[in-house]
Amino acid sequence: MNIYPIETGNFKLDGGAMFGVVPKVLWERTNPSDDRNLIDLSMRCLLIEDGERLILIDTGVGNKQSDKFFSYYYLFGGFSLDTSLAKHGFHRDDITDIFLTHLHFDHCGGSIQWNNDKTFYEPAFKNAKFWSNKDHWKWATEPNAREKASFLKENINPMEESGQLNFVDIPKNSFSETSPLGFGILFADGHTDKQMIPHIKHQGKTIVFMADLLPTTGHIPLPYVIGYDTRPLLTLDEKEIFLNKAADEEFYLFLEHDAYSELCTVQHTEKGVRLKDTFKFNEIFN
Repeated sequence: MNIYPIETGNFKLDGGAMFGVVPKVLWERTNPSDDRNLIDLSMRCLLIEDGERLILIDTGVGNKQSDKFFSYYYLFGGFSLDTSLAKHGFHRDDITDIFLTHLHFDHCGGSIQWNNDKTFYEPAFKNAKFWSNKDHWKWATEPNAREKASFLKENINPMEESGQLNFVDIPKNSFSETSPLGFGILFADGHTDKQMIPHIKHQGKTIVFMADLLPTTGHIPLPYVIGYDTRPLLTLDEKEIFLNKAADEEFYLFLEHDAYSELCTVQHTEKGVRLKDTFKFNEIFN
């Protein structure tokens, strides 16, 4: 098995929205903001090469939205999904599976693209299966008013219409040891219903793709919960359980939205679980 970080682009969001009730004087220590109160974020995905399967976890925001839409999120930098895949010798047509942690636009928007004439939407990965779960799919296709702006029909409906949509089974408890993708999945409900957090065994270590359960290293303290979460008190409980396990079992946490760090580890302290170290992916995994 080989694993590669895939940089799809950077964007900016309001720092207050990303840290909820935490005062700016505290969160700005780890996530500095500009004069508009915006902080830098990444849309970092993960590519798993496992035998004949090439699995991409999340796809970034894509490029099909309007200029007005993108103006709200201040995309910047030179990264793109295609150039990042090419860096490792791959093309999007090589991808066999797209695993979507959840269906907010910054996680799944790259899954669907315009056709050549811009007359209809089509899968951006013509040879891939798309993987979600039935509960989250229902949540996303019948959105509540709070999340409606994040669940965009043009990102979601074409997956089902293409016939490429598949669902993983939801376990009776919150963790599935196995899945059709070959890795374990933690199901978390605080951010959005049935967000899926992959746990990948590699080179004797566990890599956890954190999605929005832990967007950046600045979100490690328990009260540092993003304002977009639908059930913030549940996020507190989910984070506490997960972070204690991550410290106990020395997980490597892969950070989708941290603009500065690809991986981190955590440790127990007198103040609770806190950051231990940060790494570039290739410093730990060859």
